[in-house]
Amino acid sequence: MRVPHNNKLDLREMVFVIQSQRNSFHVRQAEERRADLLKQVHDLTEKPPAVLLLHTLSDNEGDWSILPLLPYLSRSFGKNSSWIVFLEEETNVKMVTLLQVLAKFPKNKEWFLGKPLHDEESTIIHHYAFAENPSIFKYPDFAAAWALSMPLVVRRLANKVRDEPLKSDFTIDLKHEIALYIWDGGNGPHLTAVPELCTEPEGSPNAQYCATTLRKDPPLCEEPVKKEDIFVAVKTCRKFHSERVPVIKKTWEKDALFLEYYSDHAEPSIPTINLGVPNTERGHCGKTFAILQRFLSSAVPDTKWLVIVDDDTLISLPRLRVLLSCYDPSAPVCLGERYGYGLSQGGYSYITGGGGMVFSREAVVRLLNSGCKCYSNDAPDDMVLGMCLNALGLPITHSPLFHQARPEDYSKDLLAHQVPISFHKHWNLDPVAVFNKWLRDDWRTNTSDEHNEKSKTEL
Repeated sequence: MRVPHNNKLDLREMVFVIQSQRNSFHVRQAEERRADLLKQVHDLTEKPPAVLLLHTLSDNEGDWSILPLLPYLSRSFGKNSSWIVFLEEETNVKMVTLLQVLAKFPKNKEWFLGKPLHDEESTIIHHYAFAENPSIFKYPDFAAAWALSMPLVVRRLANKVRDEPLKSDFTIDLKHEIALYIWDGGNGPHLTAVPELCTEPEGSPNAQYCATTLRKDPPLCEEPVKKEDIFVAVKTCRKFHSERVPVIKKTWEKDALFLEYYSDHAEPSIPTINLGVPNTERGHCGKTFAILQRFLSSAVPDTKWLVIVDDDTLISLPRLRVLLSCYDPSAPVCLGERYGYGLSQGGYSYITGGGGMVFSREAVVRLLNSGCKCYSNDAPDDMVLGMCLNALGLPITHSPLFHQARPEDYSKDLLAHQVPISFHKHWNLDPVAVFNKWLRDDWRTNTSDEHNEKSKTEL
């Protein structure tokens, strides 16, 4: 079928930007999403829209933050296009419905469209913005897709990006920071809610009127990674041995076959290992690099993956094993929740440590062979690692399932369509209760484990 002209929107007026990443798994996902879009387009018209992959638009790793690319999008598509639609790799799009939705909005106005999220309480990940009434400010759920009208990009945002650098050096939650940048203290548009931009599972009864949907389950590319392929390093210190370590032992330690606690004090009852690096109040770079060196030594089992967590990180290792089934351990994979520093001034990305940092063995080998070192024991380990990876040209791979903060610090609507892998911090909550509510074992890995055990018994 062809979209009738009275829709007042031609597919050639649309630009799709898939928020892709450089890792091979994510490249495949993005290319599949592009192929699906173009297949739908072929059934509608002979003249397709532009469908761009974000990771191909620039060699600058910081351009995942999108704003630096708006001047380019303005120059390249501003004259002949009406909308830029951004979508994540796993977002399913019903093209006809999306066209009908966008046709409702006058093309000559400044529009910022999406599925709105809001904070119920002020949160550190949003720099405690709108502390008196955090729910008043809305920002888009990227998983539902979001759209900018070309007049907004050409008349306002492209010039603003060129003339005004980002006010914060840190990029922590991109969707919130983009919404703040567009709102511009009230000078720009608010996010307009579009009910058809959804995060309902595809095929569900509630999805019939949606222009976007999500897959029902997280991807399982192969069998979950085996327990014996993962080595877990927990950073702790003497003052938290009796407070934080027991939480790990009550919750997720049992899911790790190989795990060591690294501290400034060797305590046999845990046990903890003293790597000879004095404890620091913050930073912990010296300890982290000592862990990387130990991982490659004969002192620990030879595993494919290294997971480094803080002693107040809550993590689901079974879910992580499912996720890691999609990644090639022979490649230099660096996975976690991606933050950025100084991205508008040629900065770098890094994995924020509290949510957990995951490295393939090849990534650790390349890091240490590069000669990259801490400039002090208390330097921020995650940021130093980010600088090293940036210098080596190794990409940071982002997963929204890792969380640097507590569940309370994220929108309920966002968490509703996630199967989270980690949370961080114990303050003002019962960490065991948080683990039991949010991070209990995923049935798929349990089923796989049971199958493996049954197979071993039968053999």
